[in-house]
Amino acid sequence: MVCATIVAPGHAQVVPLEPEFIRPQDGHEKQDCESRAVRRWLERHGARYQPLNPIYLGDDLLACQPVCEAVLAEGGHFLFTCKPSSHQTIQEYLTGIELDEHVERIRRGRTHATHTYRWLCDVPLRAGKDALTVNWLSIEIRDAKGKLTYRNSFITDLPVTRETVAELAACARARWKIENESFNVLKNGGYHLEHNFGHGQQHLASLLVCFNLLAFAIHTVADLAKGAWRHARETLGPRTRFFNNLQGLTTYLVFASWTELLETLACVRAPPRPP
Repeated sequence: MVCATIVAPGHAQVVPLEPEFIRPQDGHEKQDCESRAVRRWLERHGARYQPLNPIYLGDDLLACQPVCEAVLAEGGHFLFTCKPSSHQTIQEYLTGIELDEHVERIRRGRTHATHTYRWLCDVPLRAGKDALTVNWLSIEIRDAKGKLTYRNSFITDLPVTRETVAELAACARARWKIENESFNVLKNGGYHLEHNFGHGQQHLASLLVCFNLLAFAIHTVADLAKGAWRHARETLGPRTRFFNNLQGLTTYLVFASWTELLETLACVRAPPRPP
């Protein structure tokens, strides 16, 4: 499935949105793929999120003209990973020229790292007269000893300047939060997402995935809000511990309300006496 997720640099929480499943569509003979699923998602949901002025992130597979045009058609912006090996036209434009460059020295505890940004605007995404024009940017990170620790490049429709390039690179790198704070939590944080695969013959697996995502979204919103839930989560730490304690308490005790249960989990209220 394609699991759209709201992420932002500097924020640990992520919020899942409606998924789009990668499976053969009715009336189509071709096997489905991620690119077509992304475009279906944009057609179905893009207008809903257009007022948020979204920037769509994606890997190199999505850095193609059909997906970029689909994003623009829905009033959004794109910021996709762009590998040199799969974008030869862009590489030809980059060869033999002196690129604009911006360097920042970032403090990390007792040491530091050097971030070097380069960019080139108004380059064709592919060969051909109908090629979409994009802006290209890259980031290199070297540690205090000068060793290269990270390198990547991206394409976007947004303006790339000396003032914006660092923020754009930070946004593009935030895509990893989808894997770390979303899929990793769903697989290993008590939601058991991977165990849903293979259930049923038609739509059961998809239904269970949607239940998982819905629960994760509700829990994340509760984590962001102030109240008894957030206090209990902060007291217990990892989600798995929170879920295990929640299951243990409700197995043997009856609570009059969610607030009473959550305050007991947070250790600010004594558990009720068994009847």
